[in-house]
Amino acid sequence: MNLFPVYSLYDVEPVKGCGSYIYDAEGTEYLDLYGGHAVISIGHAHPHYVEMISKQVATLGFYSNSVINTLQEKLAKKLGEISGLKDYSLFMVNSGAEANENAIKVASFHTGKSRVLAFKGAFHGRTSGAVEMTDNPKINSPFNETDKVTFVPLGDIEAVERELATGEYCAAIIEGIQGVAGIQMPGDDFLRQLREATTRHGVCLILDEVQSGYGRTGRFFAHQYSGIKPDLISMAKGMGNGFPVGGVLIAPPFEAWGGMLGTTFGGNHLACAAAIAVLDVIKEENLVANAEKVGNYLIEKLKAMPGIKEVRGRGLMIGIEIEGSAPELRKKLVFDKHIFTGGAGQHTVRLLPALGITTEHADKFLKAFEEVL
Repeated sequence: MNLFPVYSLYDVEPVKGCGSYIYDAEGTEYLDLYGGHAVISIGHAHPHYVEMISKQVATLGFYSNSVINTLQEKLAKKLGEISGLKDYSLFMVNSGAEANENAIKVASFHTGKSRVLAFKGAFHGRTSGAVEMTDNPKINSPFNETDKVTFVPLGDIEAVERELATGEYCAAIIEGIQGVAGIQMPGDDFLRQLREATTRHGVCLILDEVQSGYGRTGRFFAHQYSGIKPDLISMAKGMGNGFPVGGVLIAPPFEAWGGMLGTTFGGNHLACAAAIAVLDVIKEENLVANAEKVGNYLIEKLKAMPGIKEVRGRGLMIGIEIEGSAPELRKKLVFDKHIFTGGAGQHTVRLLPALGITTEHADKFLKAFEEVL
């Protein structure tokens, strides 16, 4: 049997990782400034993370639902404290796509409606993701405007008002910062206008923080810069630092009832251990503040660099738009400079490093980037 080849891969096979570095079988060291689409939040193989998961593996098979519930409750308490959202409730799942699907399900139950408003450039999981993010018809999702989702331009509050006025919508869903689209920011004023509009029309507001959450932008969630309170928040990626875990944060007005939501593996004890370890490290090592500090440093230096068209983002969620081919530049970074970055389209390089990177890591990248640029 062969694998189904849908991913483009570099001819590099990492065999281990430590902090912000990964190593191949020959021992070559690579600086990782992408972390699997913002998955690696606290660094590769962090000792506390490894210890927490190892303890759970050692007792695998001896767990009851009551033990798993205790771990989930511990995670929910820690998450409420560090995020500042103690009054929200947590429902655990396995991925960002599942988190968004359950958030939409809650909104649909709450409103009795099913249509969803989203924004051009959005990516909320493979079922609704690639519609507006690419010009390649081969990867356009079949789940599009003819079904249950309508896309309007990001930042166009008049288009939002026109759609919501139809009374057909259960939810509007928006990313704290659009990642797959190349780090496109909705703007704080627009988020405040969107919150006001959804409230006025009785529509739930879902903030997709799958990529932009968990301290990445210098706030625990990217939308917190705007001061709004969404009805539902979806999260995953950095939540487990590589272990599959996701969740939905649900605001106080929503009531749970038996059988409302379900998941096979969501909130298992290994996922809880991983997620608890991540929160421990974020708090103990002040990683949210570090993401803001080092991110601001990177953005300032990049904006002053000749040959760059635009720098977008906040904290350690950065998009660098160049004149030439971003895929070719990224290959040079990997094979000539041993630095991993991400991409978005033909002209944008994405940086989504571990939240603990230092200014020394940043300087190493900046020197290499200027040389290959």
